[in-house]
Amino acid sequence: MVSSIWTEKYRPSRFYELVGQNDIVKRVEGLTNSMNIPHLLFAGPAGTGKSSLALIIVKELYGSNWKENYLELNASDERGINIVREKVKNFARTKSIGNVPFKIIFLDEADALTPEAQQALRRTMENYSSTCRFILSCNYSSKIIDPIQSRCSIFRFKLLEKKDIEKYILDISKRENLTIKPEAIEILYEGSEGDCRRATNLLQATASISPNITPELVSTIISNAKPKDIKVVLDYALAGDFQRAREKLLDVMLKESISGQDVIKAIQKEIWNLPVEPELKVRLTEKTGESEFRIVEGSDPFIQLQALLASFVLAGLGKE
Repeated sequence: MVSSIWTEKYRPSRFYELVGQNDIVKRVEGLTNSMNIPHLLFAGPAGTGKSSLALIIVKELYGSNWKENYLELNASDERGINIVREKVKNFARTKSIGNVPFKIIFLDEADALTPEAQQALRRTMENYSSTCRFILSCNYSSKIIDPIQSRCSIFRFKLLEKKDIEKYILDISKRENLTIKPEAIEILYEGSEGDCRRATNLLQATASISPNITPELVSTIISNAKPKDIKVVLDYALAGDFQRAREKLLDVMLKESISGQDVIKAIQKEIWNLPVEPELKVRLTEKTGESEFRIVEGSDPFIQLQALLASFVLAGLGKE
């Protein structure tokens, strides 16, 4: 987790400070400026600004009184029907403080609510709409029952692009007096995979070692398989040298302390850079998916990765 100091210091206080979600920000800002928002449902991957936007809305609406008019619950911790019947309903039925005629309840990870709790929430949203608005945040909107979805304006967040992560990292680096190289930003982006929270965590962990952020230092923190190492493994395999491919793979996993699933992800990315026919790339991607599934189900990672390398060897020999 990001430390509380960083969280408070860089928590956005204005809409324009939220990066990467321009269309959503414009629509939400218009609703907030009217001082009358509907129930909102924020859906999308982790680390894309859902919780931050909810907090911005509250602070813009209530100013210094925002804490008295705002209740935040993490539904993954408190997801039973009693939470909706007690905490949520008690807060929703009371009058707001200030000029805004309603309070706001933010339910983070709402897709973790049980079906019974969602049904109870549905009635609460309907009965107390005059005194309370709900902002629901989830990774998968399909796990929210249809009656709740129909009561909300739905906003779908997307993973951040490289330019958005770069803007965010450079802003933090400037405020913290960090020196960061462009190559390090590239590695941070690849390691975060568009998750702004993960990018911040990686940057903080790296900065705790040295204020000079280098690609090598970031790679050490991320502990991901380097593309060039995986390329060597696959090149050996496609050349038909299973023994050397196996030894190099074992060396990569032990030296870098990388899990089988991380190696699978690195292989999947590197497949599309291989000098082979597109049809073969598709078949190898399918084999990669099968190996990943078996690893997730509990199979030995190294055995599964060896079996995957065997598929690459056969492909290189034209027998796959």
